[in-house]
Amino acid sequence: MSTVTVYLQGLSVLGPGMPDWSAAQPCLLGQQAHMAAAVVLPPAQALPATERRRVGAAVKLSMAVGLAAVADAAADAAQLPNIFSSTGGDCENCHSLLDVLASDERLISPTRFHNSVHNAPAGYWGIATGCTAASTSLCAYDATFAAGLLECATQALSGAQSCLLVSFDTAYPEPLYAQRPIPYPMGVGMVLSPQASAASKARLQLALSQEPATTMQDAGLEQLRLSIPSARSLPLLQLLASGQPGRVVIDYLDDCRLAIEVAA
Repeated sequence: MSTVTVYLQGLSVLGPGMPDWSAAQPCLLGQQAHMAAAVVLPPAQALPATERRRVGAAVKLSMAVGLAAVADAAADAAQLPNIFSSTGGDCENCHSLLDVLASDERLISPTRFHNSVHNAPAGYWGIATGCTAASTSLCAYDATFAAGLLECATQALSGAQSCLLVSFDTAYPEPLYAQRPIPYPMGVGMVLSPQASAASKARLQLALSQEPATTMQDAGLEQLRLSIPSARSLPLLQLLASGQPGRVVIDYLDDCRLAIEVAA
């Protein structure tokens, strides 16, 4: 893979102890202690009331970080091709479905079945924003953030227009949590452009690498990085928060990782 270059236009985050990008920056930079507080998901106000009542954590989380990234980029959500990347989608809904199937009743709610589809958050995004541009939904286990970032960059370059990445994870209740222990929901949103502009926040150059992944010095943040697929983005977010040029490596496949050169 040759180097891929894109420009960051918008950025957002929502996770434990990081209610938004402004609050996350001092924690990422070590200016204040990071406390992994419970994540409060805002209601999906952009949806019509009927749809809003039907959605769970995955849609609320993805909608929040997606809209925040678009607002940060001063972009039009209706015009942006989008990538929704999640390791498990709506994990609470999956638990509820399996709970019913394991019971004597075994009657599945149509709404729960509808929300179990992996691209349901992307569908609700289209309803909320009126976007009819191309949409891709991905899952790559622990490589979900890197896979989404690569796909978003590729689509931005091939389509010669900005593209939105929404990478998000929710948590399974027990007993599934014991098999896939994701402790908190977390989401990251990015708007990437193939061209630089006066509003560009950084230039990102992506390339495959054999180097080990960059780790976080803060023990709490490192634990998040290791336990939430979307939190594999934390070294990149830390570098972006610093406003300085630099290079980080994030987890991707078993035999290679994704190196990212950041220039202001």
